Amino acid sequence: MKAIKKAVIPVAGLGTRFLPATKAIPKEMLTIVDRPTIQYIVEEAVASGIEEIIFITSTGKSAIENHFDYDFQLDTVLKDKKKVQLREELANISNLIDIIAVRQKEPLGLGHAILMARNVVGDEPFMVLLGDDLVKSQVPCCKQMIDMYNQLGESIVAIQRVDMDQTHQYGIVEGTETDHRRTFKVNRMVEKPAPGTCQSNMAIIGRYLLMPDIFELLAKTTPGHGGEIQLTDALLALANRRDMYAYEFEGKRFDAGDKLGYLKAIVDFALEHQTLGPPFREYLESACKDVIAP
Repeated sequence: MKAIKKAVIPVAGLGTRFLPATKAIPKEMLTIVDRPTIQYIVEEAVASGIEEIIFITSTGKSAIENHFDYDFQLDTVLKDKKKVQLREELANISNLIDIIAVRQKEPLGLGHAILMARNVVGDEPFMVLLGDDLVKSQVPCCKQMIDMYNQLGESIVAIQRVDMDQTHQYGIVEGTETDHRRTFKVNRMVEKPAPGTCQSNMAIIGRYLLMPDIFELLAKTTPGHGGEIQLTDALLALANRRDMYAYEFEGKRFDAGDKLGYLKAIVDFALEHQTLGPPFREYLESACKDVIAP
């Protein structure tokens, strides 16, 4: 059984839900307190033992690669100004992990974006982390999934429970509980089921651990809605070919690709910030009193 050492992070999307803010800035570079969203995603992968990250990019996304690169000019300025701590922080970012960028030349969907990593990933299992999904947990979500893979040896999708009236917004898993904690054998997957057509509330979030078979299946997948190659279609085919599992991760997930979810993430992460946390909490308590005051 091969170890999980590579992660694919698709960042080619246009970020239309955040326009006009994302007209000239990649949505993945929008900050959560003092770090861009994409840095949290990369740090999760690194903390989980990933050794190589493949960004699937598009035109206008160079800022993401630049963020993880070494900037000689900036480093020189900080050195001259004796900004030692800041220099160390930026050095840590540029030394986090080896990064490869692969261009998705046409916006043909998430499935197509992952297929673009085929030649780099090769014949080994790998992680997929979506740049919209932040997970705050004691053990990184990615690490939880890798630990479960080491027991099961098959593909795993991360899931969370959602209210039944929200299932139409997600890919939903129907599965059978296994002997492994918080883990289900996938029997069926439904992409955004119409209300009342699915009894499960196990929603797939943006963390996948996939066997390399997925590339062959993605290559055969015909475009669906909007002319895009859907990852869910290939996952269904993979689940019919070999066992697949759904893992209910431990932690709190934020949809940072949604404006409200993004704001919630800022508040949660700010409250836990080492220096900003206490004064920010004090401010929130004061602001809430003002809002609810008669």
